[in-house]
Amino acid sequence: MAGVMDSVNQRTQLVGQNRLELLLFRLNGEQLYGINVFKVREVLQCPALTLLPKAHPVVRGVANIRGATIPILDLSMATGLRPLQEDTRKSFVIITEYNTKTQGFLVHSVERIVNMNWEEIHPPPKGTGRDHYLTAVTRVDNRMVEIIDVEKVLAEVSPSSESVSAGVIDAEVQDKAVLMRVLTVDDSSVARKQVSRCLQTVGVEVVALNDGRQALNYLRQLVDEGKKPEEEFLMMISDIEMPEMDGYTLTAEIRSDPHMQKLHICLHTSLSGVFNQAMVKKVGADDFLAKFKPDDLAQRVVDRIKAAH
Repeated sequence: MAGVMDSVNQRTQLVGQNRLELLLFRLNGEQLYGINVFKVREVLQCPALTLLPKAHPVVRGVANIRGATIPILDLSMATGLRPLQEDTRKSFVIITEYNTKTQGFLVHSVERIVNMNWEEIHPPPKGTGRDHYLTAVTRVDNRMVEIIDVEKVLAEVSPSSESVSAGVIDAEVQDKAVLMRVLTVDDSSVARKQVSRCLQTVGVEVVALNDGRQALNYLRQLVDEGKKPEEEFLMMISDIEMPEMDGYTLTAEIRSDPHMQKLHICLHTSLSGVFNQAMVKKVGADDFLAKFKPDDLAQRVVDRIKAAH
């Protein structure tokens, strides 16, 4: 097991090349699931868990790991499947960091790490409905791998506030905002709704797209129609991890095109760390913001509205 994670910290060079590495794991049964290695801090045999009174049913307990108390979520149960075995010591925990919070996901077993291109990662098939927990699917060794919408899981288990504090938005800004549009790009349906609700509070019109490829094609269509993206949109707020094309590659493509390179870009991601801020500069984004902090997001838009006037 130690070998699976030995070189995680050396893999960051893949980011920015539209590549990622997936840690493959199983819940109940033979179905393979994947999680971006960049979100994973470590993998370990499940330690002893302490039960929490009145905790969400998905939270099997908390564990003390390297001096920190971390909640352990049954990922099988969280996605509507039957709970993992009662004896958690036979299972594994994937310690992850999302939206600046650390949590462990209880899984049955961990397989291996695979190197992939985001172009090989596809949105869930149409017709799967709205209640599924998939953010993407791919194939490895001719087998289907499902990538779970972790942001949806976390939003259900531990909802974060989506309201903007009083004082962040004033009447003058809202009067100007109604004339402006913001382009948002995110593959998570939960994240799209969170961002849209926050921006609608500011007062701007929101155009929400699902991935980097879709966004790039949309912007190119605007250019073909003789429009300038920087005049059509106050800014673009984009996730980084997305099927088909990630946010870094989307930003680099926009910056390399003289017809759209002036568009203001803020990368908005659950990926944490100083490395991502360095990547923001490398690909030419204007700003970087960790998910999901409504006040910070609203303030970025307010600042842009004031700068535009």
